[in-house]
Amino acid sequence: MECIIVSKCLLGYPCRYDAKSVPCEDVIALKEKYELIPVCPEEMGGLPTPRIPAEIVGDRVIRRDGVDVTAEYTLGAKIALTYAMEKDCKLAILKSKSPSCGKGMIYDGTFTGTLTHGDGITVRLFEAKNIQVINEKEADRLK
Repeated sequence: MECIIVSKCLLGYPCRYDAKSVPCEDVIALKEKYELIPVCPEEMGGLPTPRIPAEIVGDRVIRRDGVDVTAEYTLGAKIALTYAMEKDCKLAILKSKSPSCGKGMIYDGTFTGTLTHGDGITVRLFEAKNIQVINEKEADRLK
């Protein structure tokens, strides 16, 4: 069975910064056809749940209180990549807008809810290793 890396929050795990989940039925339904490998790069990098929100500012990931958590985000992305490579996953479905997992649009670093073009830390690493990344809004095309 082909595997897909999936953001844990999309599968119902309460691992977001606010200790909530955002289950996506289109993603969950894929378990009938694919092996879903749940990851939360932020937790994998050592960040707690709940945690202070963070956004990408330039090349850094900065918490709302000004603390730089780039190292934790990078470590988590590397661990998630290891999972993907061990299972030979070619595709990931990651949570939109996240500084880890956002694809195409992420929050702009002002903590005002404003979006800008860009990719999260994990997306950048996955794509550099030729792992295709989509977000939960595109999951229905895999049914």
